[in-house]
Amino acid sequence: MTIGSASINLIIVNEKNSPVIQIKVNEKEVSVPSDFTLLQVRKEFKPDADVMIYNGFPLTSDCSLKEGDEVVLIRKGETPSSEEFECLMLARHTPGIHQKIKRSIVGIAGLGGLGSTVAIALARVGVGTLILVDFDVVEPSNLNRQQYFIDQIGMPKVEALRESIYKINPYVRIQAWNERLDQDNVERIFKEAAVVVEAFDRAEEKAMLINAVSEKMPDKYIVAASGVAGYGENNEIRTTRFSSRIFIVGDQKTAARPGVGLMAPRVGIVAHHQANTVLRILIGEEGA
Repeated sequence: MTIGSASINLIIVNEKNSPVIQIKVNEKEVSVPSDFTLLQVRKEFKPDADVMIYNGFPLTSDCSLKEGDEVVLIRKGETPSSEEFECLMLARHTPGIHQKIKRSIVGIAGLGGLGSTVAIALARVGVGTLILVDFDVVEPSNLNRQQYFIDQIGMPKVEALRESIYKINPYVRIQAWNERLDQDNVERIFKEAAVVVEAFDRAEEKAMLINAVSEKMPDKYIVAASGVAGYGENNEIRTTRFSSRIFIVGDQKTAARPGVGLMAPRVGIVAHHQANTVLRILIGEEGA
């Protein structure tokens, strides 16, 4: 029996009449005998699978199964159906995480080195909706640290990033706003977001966004950045909880200036701190 596209609850014939357990195989609920093993599941559902992923970890040997386990079976080189694609892409994630975040909405203010990298990371983990906001276009100087490509030079950043995200995960819903954020439009644009990521370069823009969100939408979390320039030590980058709903990522001292530029490695460290903080908020690990 091969897992296909029908979303039904599959039941294996239980000749021994032994107790059954509920597991997931390629994101579909199935009932199997309680003494079934991983290799038996592969034989029953996808015997030509080259890769077996058990609760987010690839295995080559057999193991016993228990209630609630998640198994993903993959044949290398096979093009999955659109229904299977999402579960296969997320196969290496911690079980249960995707169910918590696929309905989440995250806003990203600024799509430069920080914002574009945060957006890509959140798309890869399967955040359901991203609100992307930037008024700029892709320039050659952006390519030293931002998630764009040469053939996107001249494109609005919101369109270029949407294009790239859809090449990675076409199931992410994207709201793209090609406009400059100010105190008057922050609430309109981010009203549906649970978390707003501040990814601006200029201090006054950072302060404007944090103040506007805090005053007009105090229920929302803010994940901001401060001190991302240069090539200082990795561990100088910290995630600090500034208040119950505001997090600041960076060394909080190293701003871009003559002789201290913005470079991909350190910008990437900060951006992934931000993305991981967003993920922790969405799954309830950073309660207010």
